[in-house]
Amino acid sequence: MPSTRKKLGLIAGNGKFPLLVLDAARAAGYDVVVAAIKEEASPEIESCGAAAVHWISLGELSKLIETFQRAGVTRAVMAGQVKHKQIFSAIRPDWRLAKLLLSLTTRNTDSLLGAVAKVLADEGITLESSTWLLEPLLVKSGVLTRRAPSEPERKNIDYGRAVARQLAQHDIGQTVVIAESACVAVEAMEGTDAAIERAGKIMGSLHGDASTLSRALTVVKIAKPNQDMRFDVPVIGVKTIEVMQASAATCLALDAGKCLLLDGEKVLDAADASGIAIVADP
Repeated sequence: MPSTRKKLGLIAGNGKFPLLVLDAARAAGYDVVVAAIKEEASPEIESCGAAAVHWISLGELSKLIETFQRAGVTRAVMAGQVKHKQIFSAIRPDWRLAKLLLSLTTRNTDSLLGAVAKVLADEGITLESSTWLLEPLLVKSGVLTRRAPSEPERKNIDYGRAVARQLAQHDIGQTVVIAESACVAVEAMEGTDAAIERAGKIMGSLHGDASTLSRALTVVKIAKPNQDMRFDVPVIGVKTIEVMQASAATCLALDAGKCLLLDGEKVLDAADASGIAIVADP
């Protein structure tokens, strides 16, 4: 006998984010039909109680639409990172995606995913906010860790926010890494953790008196202006804290209400254990 429960489509990228959305959706009474991106999603999603899991390549936009339509899905959520370099290099687009790509005036993530969302809407599938079911995991305003940012870290945050907001307007990246009001690294297609690691390597390569900069790094991760909460929402997990510790980064600044703590309190516990300050500003 067919299920009478509400249906929700889940377009699953990498990391823990899709698993959290799946659990929350099931708890809210949804049968979840997963379109798992072959190049990104974890096999773990097969064992998390979805009504169905369909493995779809990044380039198969028509197959995605047909999968959801056959299942009777009219609402969907996109969750989990799809690496920017994957989007623009590794895919073999089907005719529908190829047509969409040719129509773009700028080839950044926002324009591509925004166009995909419009195509889905035209086919009767509404893309919901990716944080819709995970509101408790959005960061609250204020100092989140036992240690508050020091005065030098605060100066880094102020400078980093100004730089990051300029870059975010062009959809270049959401993260900058700062040392003594100097920009050490900017996130591009490689992602947040790789940008932090690169900053650590840069600072580690400055020996002795050759550097006038403090080795302590401040990471600033912001939402884009008019952040579309349906996709590319800033996320932080325990792994990011581990990368920060390994890279001698001592402070993390986020946008309150616009960034997800994927591992909840575990992120803050890891930061406290490493002496890292985390602050979220409105």
